[in-house]
Amino acid sequence: MKRVAFVFTTAPHGSSAGREGLDALLATSALTDDTGVFFLGDGVLQLLAGQQPATILARDYIATFKVLPLYDIDNCWLCAASLRERGFSAATPRVLDAEVLEPDALREKLDNYDVIMTF
Repeated sequence: MKRVAFVFTTAPHGSSAGREGLDALLATSALTDDTGVFFLGDGVLQLLAGQQPATILARDYIATFKVLPLYDIDNCWLCAASLRERGFSAATPRVLDAEVLEPDALREKLDNYDVIMTF
């Protein structure tokens, strides 16, 4: 089976890309055990704890990211530079315990995947 990477690059609100990516990720996890999840650019905002999407009449799917380990999805990485650019740090509370990596290390991990799906 091919190794599949899911790359989240969009902010959680304002489009359905994050929710659609999460749905695709959970569905794919039933087909392969070798899935990686990457959060970079505005995608790092997908994991911030304490968001209140109801105040902007958005659907709350962000908390669903914390169930990824229950689906045996343990390979999750977060871009350190993207966090810093948005005023956050590795210590900022998140809904998922993703490993924070610098861009070069993140690219090395991503290079190990056969299929890359971006949301």
